[in-house]
Parts: sequence; C-alpha cells; structure tokens
Amino acid sequence: MPDNSARGAPFTEIFAKGSSAAITREITVEVPVALEFNGIAYAVMMATPADLPDFVTGFAITEQLVRHADEIEDIDIAETDKGWIVRAVLAPRAAAPVLERARRRVSESSCGLCGIENLEQIARPLPRIANPLDIDPQAIFAALGALRAQQHLGRRTAAVHAAAFCDIAGRILESREDVGRHNALDKLIGALARAGTPAAEGFFLLTARCSYELVEKTVVAGGRALATISAPTTLAIDRAKAAGLALHVLAREDSLLRVM
Repeated sequence: MPDNSARGAPFTEIFAKGSSAAITREITVEVPVALEFNGIAYAVMMATPADLPDFVTGFAITEQLVRHADEIEDIDIAETDKGWIVRAVLAPRAAAPVLERARRRVSESSCGLCGIENLEQIARPLPRIANPLDIDPQAIFAALGALRAQQHLGRRTAAVHAAAFCDIAGRILESREDVGRHNALDKLIGALARAGTPAAEGFFLLTARCSYELVEKTVVAGGRALATISAPTTLAIDRAKAAGLALHVLAREDSLLRVM
C-alpha cells in the first residue's frame, strides 16, 4: 500500500536570537483505524495508517483472538473520508472470541457490572514462560545503537514510537513504527507472525515507557524478553515477574536497569 504515514505541513520556525523562517516539516499521520473481524466491529484505534495487515494480525494475536497468522483467512483495507477500515476474516475455529466480545458489549450497556468484568480481564493470568531468556546487556546496548537507523518515520517526524525485534546478539531483524506505542508493537508482532518468525528466539526493544499492556502483548505473542527505553509501571513489573518475562528498562547507551 502507498506511504500514508506522513504529510507536509507549514510552520514558522522562531529562533532564540529573534529571527524566524518559514519551513515545511513532515508530520505523522494519526487517524482512526477501525478493526473488524468476521463482519463485527471490534475496536477503533488512533494509529498511523501504514503496515495495516501487520497491525490487524498482531492485534488479533495480542487480543488472543487467534494464535497464528494462518488463522486469518483474508484482510481487506479501505480508506474512507473519516479514517481507515481494516476487515479481517478469521477461520471458523477462531471466530468464537469475537462473537463473545460482541455479546459482552451488548450486556455491558445495561448490566452495571462491566467495571468488575474489565478488572477481572486485567487480572487474568498470563501464560507462564517455561524457559526465560537471559539477555546479555551488551546485546541490548548494540540494538539501541542500531535502532536510530531503523526509525525512518521517526527521523522524518520526531513523533512516533518504534518497536524492534532483535536476535540474541542485538541485531535488529524487524521493526515497525506508529504514533501509538501499543500499535507499533502490534504491527511488529503481526510482521513476525506473517513471516513465521518465532518471537521466542529474540527480544523486543521499544521506544516507550513500559506499561503492563506492552508486557502482556509481548508474553501473549510468545516473547521471552523485553527492553524499553523508559521506566516501567508497578503493574508492568508485577505482570512480567508473574509470567517469567525478562525485563530491562530505562535502557540508555551507557546503562540500563534489569528488573529483579
């Protein structure tokens, strides 16, 4: 699909010494992206409309609607005057969670218990990682040093997050970018799934704070190690420990923190 990730916008650049100049900068596109599964509207995300097949695939995996990319039989993408619509057709064996979500949404409109149900969803156990991955910190430092070259949209706009998948030596194998940190990770997970690359064979590196959602997406996708450039939340640490996910945070060129 064509590059819909950025567009030019005019600005006046004002300098501290008092001069100014008219310039044009590329700005990251942020639009509503509606995700539909088997004809059922599931979610609307504010996202950058690039790599959308990867996005819907990774989203379906991290939402635990499917386990593998081959459970998505077809993907259709359409642009409208209000945003983008991504329609995915799931295999019959994977359709039940979508129907359950639709049923729950109808009941939530009047049941009065949706808050409790949502809290239970957040507290549900994650799959336990049988063989946690012990990452050499030097591999993370190496990946950090190479990440800038992978941030093509980030260099143009300075307004997006990046998610990278790296081998155990710190070589970046794949990366994706998006205005949303969760979206960038979903796109990356989708790209790996579509390529048949096991998430357990390397580690994820994210230009984001480490929230519990990013921990959960990593674990559900089969990842064993995660590194982020910003700090974690308490829930992120708790969820990572419970699942056995190797977690490194505040990763900089000269230091990082390993969660104990």
